[in-house]
Amino acid sequence: MQEFNQSTVTEFILLGFSSNPRTNPLLFTFFLVFYMLILVSNSLLITLICQDTRLHTPMYFFISVLSVLDVCYTTTTVPQMLVHILSQRRAISFARCVAQMYIFLLFGVTESWLFSIMSVDRYVAICHPLRYKVIISRGMCLFMVAICAGYGVVGGLCYTFFAMHLPYCGPNEIDHYFCEVPAVLKLACADTSLNDLVDFVTGFNVIVVPLSLIVIIYGNIFATIAKIRSAQGRIKAFSTCASHITVVTMFAIPCIIMYMSPGSGSLSNSGKKMALFYNIATAFLNPVIYSLRNKDVKQAFLKLTGWSRASE
Repeated sequence: MQEFNQSTVTEFILLGFSSNPRTNPLLFTFFLVFYMLILVSNSLLITLICQDTRLHTPMYFFISVLSVLDVCYTTTTVPQMLVHILSQRRAISFARCVAQMYIFLLFGVTESWLFSIMSVDRYVAICHPLRYKVIISRGMCLFMVAICAGYGVVGGLCYTFFAMHLPYCGPNEIDHYFCEVPAVLKLACADTSLNDLVDFVTGFNVIVVPLSLIVIIYGNIFATIAKIRSAQGRIKAFSTCASHITVVTMFAIPCIIMYMSPGSGSLSNSGKKMALFYNIATAFLNPVIYSLRNKDVKQAFLKLTGWSRASE
């Protein structure tokens, strides 16, 4: 294997979605509106959680961290995509490609493990409500988020190091809108079988393991909910988990297909669409799902805007 700095390619060309000058303005407007909605909705949710003391609980702390991650990894890719849509030159330097790949994976892997931590929070709240504040303390919340970040640092490093350590001799056109591992590996001038193995093992640890943990935890939660005698109590307990289950499903399935399926690098057009789903769609839907189904968030919004006092 050649050394990292021996690759002859100094920049990559991101093909994006379309080179048609007629459709580019429409694509630009569509993605710009989506990106602005992501920034506004997630920033609003973070503000509400910080401002309203009723939302100063572990569950909302984890939701605020989720919103921060959504904003960060969306910002890693979307602004560049918007520039490239209106630009004739869609080049990205080798170093910037490495940086973008790592930062995107850092936030993505961190979010993957954060979902499992959020399920632990729901498990303690439903199965051990009397000990909830003792177990899920502020220090424990910070510790668990730090563990998620640690997985993000290591997981992102594994993916990026093995992908960008390969020689890239040309062609240099990436059939994607950002430097994502499966798309970049298609351009390597060497055997990528080791990378496929590394990606599978890493993907198993950063996607399948936390997802399996979530499944096991929710199995215990549903068993506890089934023992609740009151139908209203069962519905209330389940409703606190429904939002989380929805978000995890939307995030996990495309990630598994992209990073763990054999021949994922050949997905091309469908790969770009799936990347859009877990990169942009979920970042937009997360605050919508968590706020629409949550009375506390709605009340905090009314209080912040002053509409609650007006209604009184």
